[in-house]
Amino acid sequence: MAGFELTNIRNRILLCLPENSLTILLDFLQPVELHARQVLVQSGERPSHAYFIESGLASMIAFSPDGGESVEVGHIGFEGMSAAHTVLAADTTPNRTFMQVGGSGYALSIDCLRQVTEADPVLLELLLRYNHYAALQLANSALANARYSINERLARWLLMVHDRLVSDDLPLTHEFLSMMLGVRRSGITNELHVLEGIRAIRATRGNVKILDRQKLENIASGSYGTPERIYEDLFGDQLNKPIRFG
Repeated sequence: MAGFELTNIRNRILLCLPENSLTILLDFLQPVELHARQVLVQSGERPSHAYFIESGLASMIAFSPDGGESVEVGHIGFEGMSAAHTVLAADTTPNRTFMQVGGSGYALSIDCLRQVTEADPVLLELLLRYNHYAALQLANSALANARYSINERLARWLLMVHDRLVSDDLPLTHEFLSMMLGVRRSGITNELHVLEGIRAIRATRGNVKILDRQKLENIASGSYGTPERIYEDLFGDQLNKPIRFG
């Protein structure tokens, strides 16, 4: 694959693969730009590709049957992939996944993904681990939405975005925050002012700058951290293993 730099890989699932598994996969991965608002998985439709995200941020959205209500139920950044449900032999999902912040990644056709996972138990195990983590993230989102305040949920959400963008400047609007958390824009604006008042963040038009992450973690309390710790338990050992190329 011309121009494919192995040393530039950031996606943590790919980084966890042993050399022989990754070498086989390289013949099928295609580097792609992922633009803001680009749909990666459409509700009720079989996706053509899975995307191993290198940079940027994707959101998974759940809808009510009539489409009148929606809320974000998961994030995907460089730690994961889109269309993970296809690894579980499901062609479609009622959820929609789209790029919230543009970036880049590697595309792999769903047909190829299923072929290589059938032939490679190591890759299959990693993708099943990722599905377990994604399910925990969904469960934690349900817990946060049901039992935690808007202030706590907003802090949790900002922390999750901060984890994946690896930048203190988060390109987020009040309108988008409102849609993602399922609350009115006025409620989001009020809570952002509270976080600004304690100098945890600075919010400007289209941007939220993280000033003090620890303050956000204190506010988020138990709504944040469990899926993140589980992820490290599932993938941390693999990331510590040296990968040699050439």
